[in-house]
Amino acid sequence: MLKNKSFNLEIKSVSDTGEFSGYASVFGVKDSHSDIVLPGAFKNTLERWTEKASLPAMLWMHNMNEPIGVYTVMKEDEKGLYVEGRLLVDDDQLAKRAHAHLKAKSISGLSIGYNIIDEEWSSEKGAWLLKDIELWEVSLVTFPSNDESRINDVKAAFREGELPKPSLVEKFLRDAGFSRSQSKAFMANGYKALRDADTTAPDLSALKSLTSIIKGE
Repeated sequence: MLKNKSFNLEIKSVSDTGEFSGYASVFGVKDSHSDIVLPGAFKNTLERWTEKASLPAMLWMHNMNEPIGVYTVMKEDEKGLYVEGRLLVDDDQLAKRAHAHLKAKSISGLSIGYNIIDEEWSSEKGAWLLKDIELWEVSLVTFPSNDESRINDVKAAFREGELPKPSLVEKFLRDAGFSRSQSKAFMANGYKALRDADTTAPDLSALKSLTSIIKGE
């Protein structure tokens, strides 16, 4: 199941011709999904990409149909996953638009598309420690916290018969329109508790929204 993870965009430089550099991921930071990427998590996947003489795709908002450039450098350092790339500003109108947003600092996130190869739960940190990641793409995104990515994660898990992480499902319910108390009640005891969580029944529009999201409508 392909997952997405977003980070604050830490651009080191942006040139007039579309070259930029920065960090696509940082180590040791607990994110909203209760994940922490560990040093070395990208080592194996970068070695496999090197063997193929290629690098992960540069996409716009995780849209596989909208590549906007190429990465020329991708490596781990003591801080995280450092990248250098080039937007195809002369040949792609979307890349030109992305470049303008980068220079104006109106884009605030980079987000990786990946599969987890190895992870471990840490009770001490209250987080999943991501030890080995298969990296497929790195996208420019509007916000460092990508709600659409979270929705896609939950939908994909349901389709494959898996159970998403509880924290992810709770955020998913909030995205669908449920209140905080309703979402927490549902996670604790199911629909009956959700029905009794507030003095009024759950908003029908929220139920319709949730159904539509799960169905992919």
